[in-house]
Amino acid sequence: MQRSKRSVAMPASSAEIPALSLDDVAVDFRVGSDVVHALVGVDLDVEVGERVALLGSSGAGKSTLLDVVAGLVRPTQGSVTVLGRPIGELKGSALRRHRVDVGVVRQAHGLPGSMRVIHNVNGGRLGSWSAMRALSSLVVPSGRHDVDRALAQVDLDGLADRRTGDLSGGQQQRVAVARTLVQDPPLVLADEPVSAVDPRLSADMVALLCARSGPGDRRTVVLSLHDPDLARGHVDRIVGLRDGRVAFDLPVDAVDDDLITDLYAST
Repeated sequence: MQRSKRSVAMPASSAEIPALSLDDVAVDFRVGSDVVHALVGVDLDVEVGERVALLGSSGAGKSTLLDVVAGLVRPTQGSVTVLGRPIGELKGSALRRHRVDVGVVRQAHGLPGSMRVIHNVNGGRLGSWSAMRALSSLVVPSGRHDVDRALAQVDLDGLADRRTGDLSGGQQQRVAVARTLVQDPPLVLADEPVSAVDPRLSADMVALLCARSGPGDRRTVVLSLHDPDLARGHVDRIVGLRDGRVAFDLPVDAVDDDLITDLYAST
């Protein structure tokens, strides 16, 4: 069952252009002589201020969907609009603005291991800094107070000056979350942001990403997860993906155990 574009009960300020919109989006990848259909005819709107979890088994299309919204993968067909901007038309300063406004937490975290933690956390702000400030911050890091506060939030206080490559995989994933907290973008895309994190901290990390600053909070969060219970505790809505298609798109309270079991059993 695919539920396409529809309205979700949201704060009063969200009756406007969606934070992101996918219209009949397909993504095909060629692997040798074969074509892999990573996404197939996906229609999806996410409203401003909404927290949405993508669920599905490995290969269901979750990472590809997030990469399309981030502008890292171009769809084979269909259109994608993010924060009011058609992704396919972004170039130059518009593309740089998009990268400032979209925070990405990747499963592989993508942090230069040779850099100190403070520089990787500050990496979330480079798009909004001048070239001079970015260069000078490599010598005398800017915004140390903000970095230290974000690291404390992810239980990494005191590690700002450590070499990132010396941290464990779970710690590096938490550095990536801290980078997004410091960036504070209007849209956060998180691809399995706690896959390498100790279960004791997983709920805390997802709570940080999905936390609301108040009733008028306009930050939008879309994250992919494997754990349905982790999703249920922090999001407004769950989108189930199977074989690159939307299997269901429902408010979190409407997603019961039978629906989740069917989602994973059908793969």
